[in-house]
Amino acid sequence: MLANFLIPIHPEGWRFIAIFAGVTLVLAWTPLFWPLFIATGWCVYFFRDPPRLTPSRAGLFVAPADGLVLKVEEAVPPRELGLGEQPMMRISTFLSIFDVHINRVPIDATVDVVAYHPGRFLSASHDKAGDDNERQSVSLTLADGRKAVVVQIAGLVARRIVCHLRPGQAVRAGERYGLIRFGSRTDLYLPPGVVALVSPGQRMIGGETVMADDRAADTASRAAAEL
Repeated sequence: MLANFLIPIHPEGWRFIAIFAGVTLVLAWTPLFWPLFIATGWCVYFFRDPPRLTPSRAGLFVAPADGLVLKVEEAVPPRELGLGEQPMMRISTFLSIFDVHINRVPIDATVDVVAYHPGRFLSASHDKAGDDNERQSVSLTLADGRKAVVVQIAGLVARRIVCHLRPGQAVRAGERYGLIRFGSRTDLYLPPGVVALVSPGQRMIGGETVMADDRAADTASRAAAEL
């Protein structure tokens, strides 16, 4: 029963929770107590790190973050990754300040390149945020050599991107790899031939929602051949 209420807190959050709680205690006898008490509760809520059950079938790409799908479109991957100018299918997910902000690996792979790009702090829902905002980009190499990309993008309020991945590291789908403080966007670039299964306006659960399937194109081709 307690497990339904005692959700783990990400280690990155304890420092902020302690600061909020300390200020609240210092000002406990002032009119600011209740606003600060609510702010402390929100800070605890923001850094929650609930467990997730990740689908295990090979070829599935799971959501790298909670949030709302903004766009599903072709776009050139971040240039700092050195993947060239060939567009890839990009799924952009917007995280509000009320979403879980833990980022998760979308598929089993090996980390190829981790590249930081300084930039602006436009609203993460802005069309130019993917190009102009501060971001942390990661290129992943799949077992067959194809590339996938996941990008953490800072937003209007976000001022800190945390990424624990390193080149050469083997990662599994659903594995936690970082977070963004506070409010942000996460982009997933799919390898050629991988079919996106989500649409704008759909809500994602990081590490659980299937965003794309590497086998969907083959299934569709076989179904068409049988008709």
